[in-house]
Amino acid sequence: MTSRRVFLSIAAATAMGALTVTASAGEKWDMALAYSATNYHSENAAAFAKAVTDRTNGDLEIVTHPSGSLFKGGEIFGAVRRGLTPIGERLISALGNEDAMFEIDALPFLATSFEDAMKLYKASKPEMEKILDGKGLKLLYAVPWPPQGLYSVKPVASAADMKDVKFRAYNAATSRLAELMGAVPTKIEAAELSQAFATGVAESMISSGSTGYDRKIWEHVKYWYDVQAWLPKNMVIVNKKAWDGLSDATKNILLEEAATAEKNGWAKAEELSNWYKEQLAANGMVIEGPSDGLRDDFVAIGKTMSTEWLERAGASGKGVVDAYSGM
Repeated sequence: MTSRRVFLSIAAATAMGALTVTASAGEKWDMALAYSATNYHSENAAAFAKAVTDRTNGDLEIVTHPSGSLFKGGEIFGAVRRGLTPIGERLISALGNEDAMFEIDALPFLATSFEDAMKLYKASKPEMEKILDGKGLKLLYAVPWPPQGLYSVKPVASAADMKDVKFRAYNAATSRLAELMGAVPTKIEAAELSQAFATGVAESMISSGSTGYDRKIWEHVKYWYDVQAWLPKNMVIVNKKAWDGLSDATKNILLEEAATAEKNGWAKAEELSNWYKEQLAANGMVIEGPSDGLRDDFVAIGKTMSTEWLERAGASGKGVVDAYSGM
């Protein structure tokens, strides 16, 4: 065999090997996450991704991209819906403009404990799945944040103290809450929080101890009032076309690992709830329960927001609230 034939034979063999590797390589899904890699939501998503990758022997590899590095928080829902990425995680209540049902877990004082938050999730899940299906999406799992508290750069004894305060809003519900308190809502994603408070763009917000800890909020904010207003949830969604392209075996693995991720995520959120508050206090923040006046103001605001929400959500919203109330 001439040297040229040897070279061609080797080249052919190399090409065949490359084709074999390509043909046997699994599918890769990039998973868009809005929160930092050390946040328990992102850690839970990373464990889910690894479990799916391992159990499918790489036939489906899921790679997580935290801190909005693939798509910013506000872009993730649309990116998954349009197929720009097959899977992602988004704060459910930030999607109120998509459908009022997504705001149900951000109604003040409707569900204020982990137990009640789970009941509300079970009551609303079928309706949310129906809505997502109509948008070409599938719900895999949802995990709550700890109960929401009020962060402020100055003391707050009643809603009157919030007049004209620049209030960080992350969804329509928090914008409305700000308006009812007399504050000025400003839409700010979690990844932009530190800069917003450092520059005075934001002076207050409703959020969990987790968000404050992740963003070292004590560098800019002094007070956190444990009003336990609601427990919002993040959900992990998949593009339906990407889902339909999977084998039944892979779908089953995804569903099984999603159920595990949901269970672990809820347990971790409850475990960390008090720990986050301890960390805020350890870093110099004043951690208090709300005054009677502030609680009364929030309860009144909550009733107003619930009435307004029921008007927007219609019969399906009333059905979910009735189902929740009957649990």
